Amino acid sequence: MSTADLSVVPESLRSFLGTPKQLLIDGRWVDAKSGKQFDVYDPATDQVVARVAEGDAADVDAAVSAARRAFDSGPWSKMTASDRGRLIWKVGELIEQNADQLAALETIDNGKPFGVAKAADVALAADMFRYMAGWATKIEGNTIPLNVPYAPGREFHAFTLKEPIGVVGQIIPWNFPLLMAAWKLGPALATGCTVVLKPAEQTPLSALRLGELLLEAGIPDGVVNIVTGFGETAGAAIASHDDVDKVAFTGSTEVGKLIIGAATGNLKKVTLELGGKSPNVVYDDADLDLAIAGAADAIFFNQGQVCSAGSRLYVQNGIYEDVVAGVSEIAKNLKVGSGFDAGTQMGPLVSREQFNRVTGYLQAGIAEGAEASAGGAAIDGAGYFVQPTVLKNATGDMSIVREEIFGPVVAAMPFRDDSEIVGKANQSAYGLAAGIWTRDVSKAHRLAKAVKAGTVWINCYSIFDAALPFGGYKQSGWGREMGHAALENYLQTKSVCLSL
Repeated sequence: MSTADLSVVPESLRSFLGTPKQLLIDGRWVDAKSGKQFDVYDPATDQVVARVAEGDAADVDAAVSAARRAFDSGPWSKMTASDRGRLIWKVGELIEQNADQLAALETIDNGKPFGVAKAADVALAADMFRYMAGWATKIEGNTIPLNVPYAPGREFHAFTLKEPIGVVGQIIPWNFPLLMAAWKLGPALATGCTVVLKPAEQTPLSALRLGELLLEAGIPDGVVNIVTGFGETAGAAIASHDDVDKVAFTGSTEVGKLIIGAATGNLKKVTLELGGKSPNVVYDDADLDLAIAGAADAIFFNQGQVCSAGSRLYVQNGIYEDVVAGVSEIAKNLKVGSGFDAGTQMGPLVSREQFNRVTGYLQAGIAEGAEASAGGAAIDGAGYFVQPTVLKNATGDMSIVREEIFGPVVAAMPFRDDSEIVGKANQSAYGLAAGIWTRDVSKAHRLAKAVKAGTVWINCYSIFDAALPFGGYKQSGWGREMGHAALENYLQTKSVCLSL
């Protein structure tokens, strides 16, 4: 496989990509113990852009040992919450200062448009570290008045402590590589945990650059260790490691179930942010211009590689054809191309594997009777490009409606009224997100209450903020990312009772 032409990326990025990437263990950059490396590809060209160390169980052992030392006896455990918060804030500042380079890394590694990566991924990552920096000094227990019937006349002083859970293994996906690292690292560091982070093998580059920024910010040695490698080796070793106190995983539901099994050895705590097949409901009283544009963005943003993508589009009967036609028109006019092209609105899929998965679903959906009113096929040429696709005449038993495609493919279906849509919206093993488009506030609130989803957007979609908890019902996961709720993933409560 040939090496990609890097002339389109900034000079500083060319230098970064030109050197083999190593593992970050105990504050030092080291080769994998096996000496192995693997190739990283530009999804727009199918060409190699970097070589990265292939960590495995031996490297995970070393990383966990470093994290354990930093937690049990290193400077991290002795640092005040205020000092810890200042370091976390500095990470956010450094991300912002290096925004162009980080965005370019996301583009060449993941494929997403550079402008999107800078405005969304990088900006939200910086904000996450700043938000969590503020929480470092606000993690508090409380006092509890006791009434002990079997100890009459005795007085007690009782209180709770919130303590970091310990060494955390974090495994992140390839769709928002930098942002998912921030979602995981921010609350873990704020609570005082130490981390072994494994980025997705498809997109390890921004996490490695983030590792450099963590060191530059002054995060002590061993507090954050980064082991690149494959899920079956490095990821499995993290999930099953007996000296890891908790594992946090974002990815597919299938792999999430494997993580649960691997964690049973020492009954480590587990949080999971998994798949979705989110319903996006358009009522006939909606602002159609707003709803059509929103429905298109809900599925085509980030090439549809979003766990909360609005991939099931339900439209009330009277406006079904108009909405499908409107979303299809947007799909047909989206400019698909390299993320470094300023005019690009949608980039390639992340990998050959994902390209094959999405095109396979397209073929299956059409074979099952769905009709492509826009797209429906791959785009010829180099890279992993697929047409933005709208499939109409879909039914609930089709694979394109039941299963997560994770690509720019929406299945559009009509519905009659509230009595029908609640059942349709909840007819899924997943429960991550939902969208509702209507001018009737009461109707919106009724459906928001009835739908089984961790996030419901009303007259908007894909609105994220560091303060807003995000996570799923049903097989979309355990626990919440972001907001105050995310801190609980990394804390445990100790009760202390003193006889006076």
